[in-house]
Order: sequence, then C-alpha cells, then structure tokens
Amino acid sequence: MAASDKIRIGLIGAGNIGNVHLQEFGKLAGECEIVAITDVYLPLAEQRAQQYGIANVSPSPEALIARDDIDAVIVAVPNKAHAPLSILALENGKHVLLEKPMGLDAAAAKDIVRAQKRYGKTVMVAHQMRWDWLPLQVKDQIDRGELGHIYTAKTGWYRRKGIPGWGTWFTQHAESGGGPLIDIGVHMLDLAFHLMGEPKPVSVYGSTYAEFGPRKKGIGTWGKPNWNGTYDVEDLATAIIKMENGASLTLEVSWAVHMDTDSAPFVHLMGSEGGAFLRGNEGKFLTERFDRTVDVPLIAPEDDEGSRVRLSRHFLECIREGKTPWTSAETGLRSNLIIDAIYESSRTGGEVKLDWSL
Repeated sequence: MAASDKIRIGLIGAGNIGNVHLQEFGKLAGECEIVAITDVYLPLAEQRAQQYGIANVSPSPEALIARDDIDAVIVAVPNKAHAPLSILALENGKHVLLEKPMGLDAAAAKDIVRAQKRYGKTVMVAHQMRWDWLPLQVKDQIDRGELGHIYTAKTGWYRRKGIPGWGTWFTQHAESGGGPLIDIGVHMLDLAFHLMGEPKPVSVYGSTYAEFGPRKKGIGTWGKPNWNGTYDVEDLATAIIKMENGASLTLEVSWAVHMDTDSAPFVHLMGSEGGAFLRGNEGKFLTERFDRTVDVPLIAPEDDEGSRVRLSRHFLECIREGKTPWTSAETGLRSNLIIDAIYESSRTGGEVKLDWSL
C-alpha cells in the first residue's frame, strides 16, 4: 500500500460507539475513508450514511466484509459477535479494529489470535484509555526509569449507580460475557498492564457479587432498560493478579455500590524509585527527595486532540507500516484470560492458573 493511498474502512455497528468511530476517523479524512456501513437495524445505518456521507449501506456484516473495496473493518457490535465477525474479516483479507472486550471469553479470544497469526493482518482492540494524555505522560516517565521497578499496582472503577441497559444484552451473560468486570474492568486491566510494562500474568484470585442488578437497583443512564429482560451478571468484582516476575495487581470494579466514590477510573503504581496516581483526568508522581516526600502534579497539554483520534491514527499506521498495535490481539487475549479466571475463582473459591496455550 502506497503511503499516499487512503485506507478504506467498513463499519459494522452504527450505534453509539460506532458513531464515535465515525467522528474520530472523520478527523483523519486525508488518511482514510469510511466507504461502507451496516447495522442489524438498517435504518440506523442509513441514517449514519446520510449524516457522514458514506456511499454504501451493506445489508449485513457478511456482505460488508465480502466487499473488495474495503481494506479494514471496525467491529462495534455486542460482545458475542466480536470473534465471529473478526475472524470472518481476517479470512477475507481485512484488517480489524474491534471494540473491547476482544472476545466474549478466552476461548473466543484464542480463536481471534489464531486467525490473526494465520492470515497476518492487523488486529487491534480499541482501548482508548492508553491514548489519554495522562497515561501517555506517565508512561513516558516510566520508560525513563523514574519509577524504577513497579512491583505492585492497584486499579479500578467504582460506579455508584451505573448499571447500563438493564435487561438488554449488557446484562445477559450469554450476550456480554459478564458485568462490570468485562465492561469497564477490561479497560483498567489493559491500562494497568500497559503502565506496568506488560508483565505476564500467571494466576488469579477473585470474587464477584450481584447485590443490585437482580433487584433492579443501581440503574444508570446508559442504554434503554428492558424491564422484561434478564440480569444474570455481577455488579461488583474484585481480584488480585500475580505475575511471572513476582509483581501483583489488584482490581476492583462495580456498576453499583454503596460507597463514597466519584465514579472515576483510577490507577496506583508503586515502584522502587517512585509512584504514580491517576484518577479521571488528574494525576501526579510521588517520590522521596532529601528525606522528604515529594508530589509532582501532572498538567494537561493545551489543545489536546484526544485519545480516540490518536487511537485511530495508530490503527492506520499499523496497517501501513505492518507494526504490531499497542493493543494487539495478544493483549486482548490476556484480558479475557484474566476475566475468565476471576469468574472461575469466584465460583470455586480458589486460585486459578492461566492457560496461555493456543
């Protein structure tokens, strides 16, 4: 592919997150073009096509993937369809950007990894948090050695009253794969592992709870509830993850909880030479100088273009240059392995070893 050639993209899923992709890739119109769109509800796809000037509305994901005028697809649909559509796209020679979690479970994630290796196309998971200005600044200092050896970390996201789309696919295990653990916990896992230097997790001990959802309490504002639907996922999860290098990570997430929380995602990094604290859009470095504690606040850059446009540009760069994405298929598998192990540990009450075999 010549550097001057635009990458031609097809979008599968015209809902809220699909609309975000349309907005962000639209900012990179000199590098790419959305040439086709589809959705299970075709009138929505037609509406988006008119809104964004997309020439083609495909009648199905399969029809879109089969088009020979598309280089890459964006998979922005419910979790259950991630693996089947991604694998079909790879089989048809397409690069894939898919929303998190990569797979419904670890088995589905392994299927994607195997297909990526077989067909050699780019697979990237859309974890936008890595691209926020705050983690980028922290990662830069980590790479300079300012934190030393990061031996333990704590991450989480406590939403106090935020169950999304009660009774829809969000709260049905067969469709979503789980509750807040696979919905927002997957973001925090990915970000924490990135900042810790991508250590290899080997075992997990965790617990999950469903105290709010089954009683139709803790309902948030995302999605339209279906009160005739079902809720068979957790609304809180907690876990400790141990690494091959001896480091550890604590994870805590909820959709609903009676807790004094600002509902912002957070990461604490504890290193031998310094630490870092990120919460929402605020962060600071913590260290010791002259026998005294020192805190250094982090300042947002002026005119920040935003995490999603940086993520989108990285996807295009990986396609053009054959680079492995920051959030590769292997990182997606790692998250799915950990999430599955947390659910299993909660069921059995014991530690679960991770099975990395493909």
